[in-house]
Amino acid sequence: MYDGALGDLIEELGQLPGIGPKSAQRLAFHLLASESVDVERLTSALERVKAQVRFCETCGNVTEAEQCGICRDPRRSETLICVVEEPKDVLAIERTGEFRGRYHVLGGAINPLEGIGPDDLRIRQLMIRLQKGETKELILATDPNTEGEATATYLAMLIKPMGFKVTRLASGLPVGGDLEYADEVTLGRAFSGRRDVD
Repeated sequence: MYDGALGDLIEELGQLPGIGPKSAQRLAFHLLASESVDVERLTSALERVKAQVRFCETCGNVTEAEQCGICRDPRRSETLICVVEEPKDVLAIERTGEFRGRYHVLGGAINPLEGIGPDDLRIRQLMIRLQKGETKELILATDPNTEGEATATYLAMLIKPMGFKVTRLASGLPVGGDLEYADEVTLGRAFSGRRDVD
């Protein structure tokens, strides 16, 4: 509908997750009406994120250093590892204040329809961490949807024979939902009531 720079901006904004054509158009016109200094700050923030932010070499969370703040924190328990799909899930769990262990971010979930298998996730890195012998319990906090359940089941079958206690977050989270959209109370209760994986 729009040509040139405005059309290109609308098209690029429309590629973002959760942004449909109308939202992309509204955002583009908002940026067009904004002061140049505001747009420059946004541009600078985007460039800094791409240049400075990377994934923690230990857990896979986002960081600007080699290790994230959680992995560097000596007060966090080495005996508990909470496995999540994405870095945004770490933030969701941290907001509950219920967990004082370490994390492992898989970088997604097993999804054969999308061509994502176990080798596409950070499972090998998890196995290396477990071989260090400090971990006693692995908490599977993948999303309560088909892909998350498949990932949790796969990990449980892989890790339980190694002698680790493997637990899964308790019910209370909506099936088919994402951890990032759960409120702190619901997620906190689910975390406190986690159960053994059969």
